[in-house]
Amino acid sequence: MIDAVATDSSSTPSNDKPRRTRRTRMTGAERRQQLLEIGRTLFAAKGFEGTSVEEIAAKAGVSKPVVYEHFGGKEGLYAVVVDREMRRLLDMVTSSLTAGHPRELCEQAAFALLDYIEEYTDGFRILVRDSPIPQSTGSFASLISDIATQVEDILGREFKSRGFDPKLAPLYAQALVGMVALTGQWWLDVRRPKKAEVAAHLVNLAWHGLDGLEAKPRLIGHRKS
Repeated sequence: MIDAVATDSSSTPSNDKPRRTRRTRMTGAERRQQLLEIGRTLFAAKGFEGTSVEEIAAKAGVSKPVVYEHFGGKEGLYAVVVDREMRRLLDMVTSSLTAGHPRELCEQAAFALLDYIEEYTDGFRILVRDSPIPQSTGSFASLISDIATQVEDILGREFKSRGFDPKLAPLYAQALVGMVALTGQWWLDVRRPKKAEVAAHLVNLAWHGLDGLEAKPRLIGHRKS
């Protein structure tokens, strides 16, 4: 009786070609998402001008026409990336405002922006750059204005209850949100102190600044107009 001999890859003759692994073909939606993620990373690192369609295509392992097919070019890809990030940030801030106490609402707004910077760093780097492409959702300045509108309602109610002019709430809302946004831009690079401490200091300045607010602020310098 002859025993069966087990064979493995080592017994394959050296002149036999190895089998090619079949690559799974991406669906159109998967390819589009892949290009968006690659574009997002490259735009954050190099900016719009420093990123080329060739580089995007090479990173994705596709030809340039595939990028054009999905987005019409680099401009189209960039516009979609920016619009998505702006919506994400606005949604994070809007959904965070759930508390009843005004001070806690300030904390939630500060944390929402800092959370976005920490979790979606590439997106924030793209947003704070001057965009060369018009966006359907506007500019970063208009986004900050949208966020300030959310805060404006909170301040308006607080102003009214304290006897201040609620018509000035939009001005203070812009000032507060702008303060958090610019501080967040600085914190993006230094990452010190810790996020919770940054939020605490921002709210400390904002809240106690509002707490000592003068009903009719005055100028003490020589310039009066």
